[in-house]
Amino acid sequence: MKTFLVILLSMLSIGTTSAQQPLRLAIAGLSHGHVHWIFNRKDKTDVQLVAIYEPNTQIADKIAKQYKLDKGLFYTDLDKMLEAAKPQAVSAFGAISDHIAIVRACAPRNIHVMVEKPLATTFADAKEIARLADKHRIHVLTNFETSWYAGNQYVKQLLDEGKLGEVRKVMVNDGHQGPKEIGCSQEFLDILTDPAKNGAGALVDFGCYGANLMTWLFKGERPVSVTSVTHQNKPAVYPRVDDEATIVLQYPKAQCVIQASWNWPFSRKDMEVYGVKGYAVAVNDLNVRERLQGGQETSQKLSPRPAPFTDPFSVLAAVINGSLVLDKYDQYGLPVNVTVVEILDAAKVSAKTKKTVILGR
Repeated sequence: MKTFLVILLSMLSIGTTSAQQPLRLAIAGLSHGHVHWIFNRKDKTDVQLVAIYEPNTQIADKIAKQYKLDKGLFYTDLDKMLEAAKPQAVSAFGAISDHIAIVRACAPRNIHVMVEKPLATTFADAKEIARLADKHRIHVLTNFETSWYAGNQYVKQLLDEGKLGEVRKVMVNDGHQGPKEIGCSQEFLDILTDPAKNGAGALVDFGCYGANLMTWLFKGERPVSVTSVTHQNKPAVYPRVDDEATIVLQYPKAQCVIQASWNWPFSRKDMEVYGVKGYAVAVNDLNVRERLQGGQETSQKLSPRPAPFTDPFSVLAAVINGSLVLDKYDQYGLPVNVTVVEILDAAKVSAKTKKTVILGR
């Protein structure tokens, strides 16, 4: 019995030590503006940056100088980086259109991947990513800022508990004054305003949030149809892509209106959910307004989501080391995000043809 306990304690000790080892993470691409997050989390020890792939040496030199990084971390060839550094995971911070190539390189090597929203620029790419992830048993996560919001989680809880009743209408408003107006770097602007690299303009950049939230709220359910209208309010600034998009998702008994814009007077990411028993509005990450059946409207301020949900790299590390198991229809997960890209694809077709797109069942 004593020998068994010693062996058991030893096994537990090994498992604990392994779980506490920092995740060996490589970065693929430096042109996406959100990449700076990884260089500004020195207070955390759950991730170890082991390599950076960036084919544009000017961008690489700029980041190396800005953050005083060892030039030995940098590679201009993705495959060579993966072979030399042997990361456990790769986080993609280049063009959205590059995500498929990164997963193609990482999946056969059993390297997990996290990308910035959305998962892909085309539905075909999204489906291939899902097939590769399943075949090679890797995690592919998609990082959405709205997954960090306690307000959205609170509204989802009200819905799941039946306090809102059956949903009839969801409104999701996302965007800002425009990427150029808010001062995005030139390399990031080059992605966002390129229809091939980004997939579209505001329609993809901010329409993806509403598609993600609605698919999450409805536990993976796909809409019956997608109708979209896009416009260029600022063609001189954004001549190649839309800067204004409205997407209507129709479900059997509910409708979701996504307002994605580079024309808001300020940055916003808010969600309104209306059911037959009441409504709840996630005003921002921490503030919620609600009115339930038989009561008056109330407002409250929430506490931030607990760790690891305040940091996407911590989420990635926890998923890979097994300390966090995401729900099947989590905002980060593949089932939801493949549907997000299907919705965006349909929205682009609808805007171009000026017709509603009926999704196959």
